[in-house]
Amino acid sequence: MIAPMISVLHPWQIVVMAVAGWISRQQLEVIEYLKEENQVLREQLKGKRLRFADDQRRRLAAKAKTLGRKMLRNLETVVTPDTLLAWHRRLIAQKWDYRSKRKKPGRPRTRQSIVDLILLFAKENTDWGYTTIRGALANRGFDIGRTTISNILKVHGIEPAPERGKRTSRSTFLKAHWDCLAATDFFTVEVWTRGGLITYYVLFVMELATLRVHCAGTTPNPNEQWMKQIARNLTDGFDSSLQGKRYLILDRDAKFCPAFRQTIIDVGTNLVRLPSRSPNLNPFAERWIRGIRERCLDKMIFFGEASLRNAIKTYLIHYHRERNHQGLDNRLIDPEEGVGQTTGKILCRERLGGILKYYYRQAA
Repeated sequence: MIAPMISVLHPWQIVVMAVAGWISRQQLEVIEYLKEENQVLREQLKGKRLRFADDQRRRLAAKAKTLGRKMLRNLETVVTPDTLLAWHRRLIAQKWDYRSKRKKPGRPRTRQSIVDLILLFAKENTDWGYTTIRGALANRGFDIGRTTISNILKVHGIEPAPERGKRTSRSTFLKAHWDCLAATDFFTVEVWTRGGLITYYVLFVMELATLRVHCAGTTPNPNEQWMKQIARNLTDGFDSSLQGKRYLILDRDAKFCPAFRQTIIDVGTNLVRLPSRSPNLNPFAERWIRGIRERCLDKMIFFGEASLRNAIKTYLIHYHRERNHQGLDNRLIDPEEGVGQTTGKILCRERLGGILKYYYRQAA
C-alpha cells in the first residue's frame, strides 16, 4: 500500500518530504548536543545553585512557556520546569501589579519647600508662634494649618515660641555684637640677617565684622616696652584699629604683658582672654594666619626686616582689594572702581613676582 501512495506523489512533494526529514534529524542532533552540554555544565556545578538576573529569568521563562512542562521534563535543563513556570507566573503578576501607583491612605505630605520655609521662619524669628508663621506662609500663597506647623517643628526638635524665645543662639549673639569685636594674635617668620637666621614676630589685629586686618608691627624682640608702644598705637584715636571696639579677643601668650593689657583697658576696650591651648576659639585670626602663610610667606625667602614688611604690606593690599572672601558672601572688602563691569579687555595684575594675581577688566 505504501508503494502505490508514493507513486502518486508529485516529485516536488517528495523533495519537500526529504528536506523536512533532514531538517528534523538536524534539530534532533542539535537538541541532543545541547542536552549533553547542559549535563556537562551541571556536573561542573556539583550541586551549586546558579544565580540568575531578572532579565535572564524573564528570557528563560518566556521560552519555557512555549515548550510546556512535558517537553521541559525531557530536556536536561539547568533549572527545573517548575522553577521556570514559577518565574513565568511571577512576571505575569508583576505586569498586573499596580501597588506602586496606589495612593497612600491619609493626607499627602507637606512639600519639602514649605517645610524648609517653616523651619527658616522659626529659626530666624524665635518669638514667632504658630499663628504668626501661618500668616507669613499665607503671604506667600501657602495655606497651612497650625497643627501641621506644630508637628513639623516638633519633628525637627524646635520648641514653641515662648520657650524658643527665651534662648539666644550663639550665632545670633555674635551677630548682635559683631561690629564691636576684634581679635589679635602673633605669628612668626624666619628672616635671614647679618647675624644669621632670626625669628621675627608679627602682631596683627582683625575686625571680625569686616574682616579687615591691620599689621600692628614686626620685631625680633616683643618685649614689654615694644608691646606698650603697640598698645598706644592701636588706641591713639587717629589710625586706631580698636576705635569703636568694645571687646578684643586674645590668647594667654606671655607677650601680651600686663602693660599692654592695661593700656587697652584704659581706653574702654574689654579683653576676652581665651583659655590655654584653644586656638579654635579664635578661628578668624587663625584662618588669616594660615592664608598669609600658604599664599605668600611660605613661597618666599626673606633677607632683612624690610623685605618682610614689604611682603606683608603687599599681601594686605591684595587681601583687602583683590581677594574675594567667603565670610562676606564672596565679595571684596575694598573693591576698586569697575568691579563687576562686563565690557573691556581682561588683564592680570601680579604682585610679589606673580605669587599674588588679580584679574580685572581694563577701563573703557
